[in-house]
Amino acid sequence: MDFSFTDDQRMIMDYGTRLATRYDRKYWMRHAEQHSFPRELWQQLADDGFIGITVPEEYGGGGAGMIEEMLLTEAMSNQGIPMLQLVVGSTMSLTHLATHGTEEQKRHYLPDACAGRKLFCFAITEADAGTNSIKIKTLAKPEGNGNFRLNGSKTFITAVDSSDYAIVVARTTPFDDVERKTDGFTLFILDLAKPGIEKRRIEVSVPVPESQWQLFFDDVPLGPEDVIGEVGDGFRILFDLLNPERIVVAAQCVGLGRYALDRAVEYANERSVFDRPIGAHQGVQHPLAAAKTEIEMAALMTHKAAWCFDNGEPAGEASNMAKYFGAEASIRAVDAAIQCFGGNAFTKDYGIFDIYPYVRLMRTAPVNREVLLSYIGEKVMGLPRSY
Repeated sequence: MDFSFTDDQRMIMDYGTRLATRYDRKYWMRHAEQHSFPRELWQQLADDGFIGITVPEEYGGGGAGMIEEMLLTEAMSNQGIPMLQLVVGSTMSLTHLATHGTEEQKRHYLPDACAGRKLFCFAITEADAGTNSIKIKTLAKPEGNGNFRLNGSKTFITAVDSSDYAIVVARTTPFDDVERKTDGFTLFILDLAKPGIEKRRIEVSVPVPESQWQLFFDDVPLGPEDVIGEVGDGFRILFDLLNPERIVVAAQCVGLGRYALDRAVEYANERSVFDRPIGAHQGVQHPLAAAKTEIEMAALMTHKAAWCFDNGEPAGEASNMAKYFGAEASIRAVDAAIQCFGGNAFTKDYGIFDIYPYVRLMRTAPVNREVLLSYIGEKVMGLPRSY
């Protein structure tokens, strides 16, 4: 594994840093507090060719790999700018379409999406199923001639209000009627303007620009042109999304941890108590140093996961470890920064505590740490299956 970066990769990191300086943390927080999508930032990413960074160039993308997408995300997050839409829209939706879509689907959807003219979200979670996606009940019932009727509901779907399409995971065969529990899943491209769709906003306490939604489907018509991959074989291709999702989320956590620590170091050098900078006191210095070490360890595992993915190596182990440790390390980094700032951490002027809700969310979403640890225990270590 090569730890050096190419000139193009360094350019991407420099671009992410410059972009997040122009559209800075104050810009991001204004949108986060209002749960309003930062469309100017998104369009700038699109205009500069970075929305579909992993989409082949022939469909309007950047033709790059997961390392490049990770580095862009990490660089922006280093400046305090994480974007959930890069996870659900670019990583999960566009990459998936580019890999498993038909030629017609790629040419119809990807150029507009990469140009920022159309946005995607991703809909899998259901209230009754939660992490147990096998038990989702949303059903796309076959009607003949390749047509379907979609009924059911989804919850905690990110950025529905700013999206034109959703990639929806549904059953085309109910759970009770399949031989194997992973059979009967199909992925669909759903135009969110179709009749029979109801949208309800979920009020959340975490300051983040992208809002959360419930979707309800009542006999929504779908055709064969909306199917991604093979009918009934969606669970297999769904797994292609999991590692990239975890890599990009881990990169966000790494970046936000660095951002919090950079702010803390600056403050600890300037703030004096007992006739010296507080950074000279071991009670302040050591927690920051320990957190910095953990963040850089998480970065290495995230880079390894992206490298494995791009080089066709099994990426599940590194991706799950990166997401787990990235979230844990970022929580501890932000907590150390909060303690360094003291009472000032809780003021709007300093904006340090504002970082905490997001990194704490990443311990739970988009997949919780317990599932990650169960994967590591069973798939990596050979322990008995726990669920």
